[in-house]
Amino acid sequence: MEEKSSTLKYKHLGIYTQNEHVVYMREDCHVCVSEGFEALTRIRVSNFNTSIVASLNVITSDVLLVGEIGLSEAAAKKLKVSGNETLRVSHLEPIDSLSHVRAKIYNQKLVYTAFEEIITDIVEGDYSNIHLSAFITACAGNRLDVNEISDLTKAMIASGKQLDWNKKIVVDKHCIGGLPGNRTTPIVVAIVAAYGLTMPKTSSRAITSPAGTADTMEVLTNVTLSLEEIKAVVEKEGGCFVWGGTAQLSPADDMLIKIEKALDIDSEGQLIASVLSKKAAAGSTHVVIDIPVGETAKVRTDYAAMKLKEHLEVVGKAVGLDTRVVITDGTQPVGRGIGPALEAMDLLSVLKNEVDAPKDLRERAVLLAGELLELSGEIESGNGKQTARGLLESGKAYNKFLAICKAQGNFKQPLLKPYKFEIKAKKTGVLRRIDNRKIAKLAKLSGAPQSKSAGILLNVHLNDEIEKGQLLYTLFAESQGELNYALEYYESHDDIITIE
Repeated sequence: MEEKSSTLKYKHLGIYTQNEHVVYMREDCHVCVSEGFEALTRIRVSNFNTSIVASLNVITSDVLLVGEIGLSEAAAKKLKVSGNETLRVSHLEPIDSLSHVRAKIYNQKLVYTAFEEIITDIVEGDYSNIHLSAFITACAGNRLDVNEISDLTKAMIASGKQLDWNKKIVVDKHCIGGLPGNRTTPIVVAIVAAYGLTMPKTSSRAITSPAGTADTMEVLTNVTLSLEEIKAVVEKEGGCFVWGGTAQLSPADDMLIKIEKALDIDSEGQLIASVLSKKAAAGSTHVVIDIPVGETAKVRTDYAAMKLKEHLEVVGKAVGLDTRVVITDGTQPVGRGIGPALEAMDLLSVLKNEVDAPKDLRERAVLLAGELLELSGEIESGNGKQTARGLLESGKAYNKFLAICKAQGNFKQPLLKPYKFEIKAKKTGVLRRIDNRKIAKLAKLSGAPQSKSAGILLNVHLNDEIEKGQLLYTLFAESQGELNYALEYYESHDDIITIE
C-alpha cells in the first residue's frame, strides 16, 4: 500500500506548457514539507499505469486545495491520468545521461552510446527545458565534429518510428533555410510525384522564420496526419505534404526544435542531425539539399556552404542516404510572399502556370526537382531540369498537387485579411540590398506564422531601378494592433531595403 504522506489527489488545471512536464503543488503541501521539495525541483510522479519526471511549480493560492496536485497538459497526457486519481510523488533518481551533457559543455567528444542515452532520456521526458537548453547550447558553435554529428543523427533516428515503403527509391529534399519565401518544396513534390517517384514529404513548422513548409501547406490542406494516414496518401498519390510532428519520426528533434526556437539557435551539428534524421526515419533513400548562400541568409559565405555540404554528404552516407547538395543564391527573398498565406498564393501561381507567377520561385523549384530526378537515376544527367519543366508546364504537377491535397482531406484557397499597409520608396535609385533577416523579422512582427494571413508581399528585387514613391512591399496583418507593431519596427529600421 502507498504511504499516505507521498500521495495526493489529482486536479485538472488546464495549463499548457508546450512539451514541458510540470507538476503543481501547494507551498504548504505536506509532501513538499516532508520531502523538502522546492520550486523547479525535478520529481517523479506516478500512478498505477506509469510514471513521469516533472518540474515542480509551487502554488501559493487556493487554485489547489490541501491534498491536491496538478499537472500541465503535456504531463497529464503522458501519464494518462484521469480525474480525481491518486498520484504518488517521490524524489528523482539521478539522470545518468546528464553527465554526458556536462562533458560536452566542457567540450569533450561524445560517442554514439552517450548520444543514445541523452536522446532516450529526452524522448522519455526526463529532461526539463533547462536540460534541453544546456544540451543544445553545448552542441552549438561548431562544437560537434563530423563523427559526433553522425552519431547524434543515428541516435535521433533510432529514438522514433521508421517508415519502410518497400521501394528501392524514395526521394526527398530540404532547404537549409534563412531565405524568406522560397516555398519550393510543395512544387517539387508535385513535379516529382507527377513523374512517378515516391516522395513522402514531412516538414517542420517555422523555427526562426515567418513560415515553414508545414505552416504554408496548412493554409491549403490538412497537414496533421497519423502514420497510417500518411501511408494511405503516399500509396495513392506517390507523395504528401505533412507536418512531421505527429508522425513520431525522430521525436527528439521535435522537442529540441521548440527549445532552439526559443533560444533562436540553429547550430550546424544540430541542423544536420535534425534534417538527416527526419529524412532517414521517413524511409528516404535519395535526398537533395538546397543551401542558399548570402550575406543575410543562414549560410553567409561560400566557404561555410562548402563545409556544410561536405558534412551533410558524409553524415548522409553514414546513415544510408544518397545525398546531393545544391548551393544556390541566397542574396534576397524568393518569390513575392513572406508568410503562410502569401507563400501559398505564390506556389499556387507557379503550379497553375500563371503569367505573373514569380519566376525566381519557379526556376528554383524546377532546378531542385530536376536534381532529384537525376539523383534517382530515373533521368540521365543533364535532362532533369527539362523533364521537371515539362511536368510543370503541362499542368500535370498542378493536377498531382490538387490530388495530394484532396487525399490529405481537402483543398482550400488562401485568404488575406483586410489589415495592410503599403511601404513606398523614399527616393529614386537602384535597389542594392534586401536584408533577409530584417524583412523576415518584420513579417514575424506582423503576426506570421501564427497568423496565417500575416506577412509581406514583396514587389521589387535586387538591381531594380526604383522611382520615389514606388511600391516596395505591402505589410499584411490579421489585426490593426499587429500591423502597428510591425510598423514600429519598420520606422526604426531604414536598412531593410537599401536603395542607392
